Amino acid sequence: MRNIILGLFLPLLLTTPALADMNIVATLPWIGSLAREIGGDQVTVTTLVKPNQDPHFLEAKPSMIIAARKADMIIYNGLDLEIGYLPIVLESARNPKIVPGKPGNFDCSRFVHVIEKPTAVDRSMGDIHPLGNPHYHFSPANVLRVAQGMADVLADLDRTHVDFYRQNFKGFAAKVEAHRKQWESVNLKGKEFVAYHRNFEYLAAEFGFRIVDYIEPKPGIPPSASHIENLIEDMKSDKPIGILVTPGYGLKESESLSARTGAKVVILPQDVGAMPGTDDWFAFMDTVLAALR
Repeated sequence: MRNIILGLFLPLLLTTPALADMNIVATLPWIGSLAREIGGDQVTVTTLVKPNQDPHFLEAKPSMIIAARKADMIIYNGLDLEIGYLPIVLESARNPKIVPGKPGNFDCSRFVHVIEKPTAVDRSMGDIHPLGNPHYHFSPANVLRVAQGMADVLADLDRTHVDFYRQNFKGFAAKVEAHRKQWESVNLKGKEFVAYHRNFEYLAAEFGFRIVDYIEPKPGIPPSASHIENLIEDMKSDKPIGILVTPGYGLKESESLSARTGAKVVILPQDVGAMPGTDDWFAFMDTVLAALR
């Protein structure tokens, strides 16, 4: 009877797909999207931050700590964007695989050409990032470097699937190149915009447009009435063609400014999943460039 039962179930066991080998925790949605592209069916990805949450102001939650405790690898943006919660999560998880210095602790910003590094920082400058602008996920060139680093580390951690991760990266790179031709067909060179927050500097640098002013007088500081009046005068002179803003951060102020200057409000998703049709990083970038078009 035992042999009969084994004979019935053995073919089923042999054809059942193996469970994913690597348990990855990603802080931000775009990082989770990238991990799925490179890791494929060999990874399970848990993302800590929801698409429309502001990562600047989050606090650690028990669910984050539980997820990190089970992780083989934690992947994060870096440049202190997660400073409000990630150090607490890492310490409380007590997971030796993902502590700083271990291969399972993956800081994406190590692979990025960082811009806007201040030479000095003090509180009078607002909520400035002392290590540089952290919003590099709007830059295909930087994301491509992050993806290659991610593939290399996954291959080191999971030697059984080295070729799988590297082939996935090659496919990702080819996909970036194909999309880049479409993205660069949006002629933005020399165009001028105003932005609410300093989200879009990498995007501007890569696609050739300029951000000439900000609705925030300093990062994280709401605009005063006098600042808005001065900005309106500047916009009448400079005539920027649009105001760049994300859906949940400064939209009301941007629409008010648009009504008084005629500059069109251009709403861009802040991350993967933040607007309909942005379910992965490629769709996110498609939406960004379509809005700018």
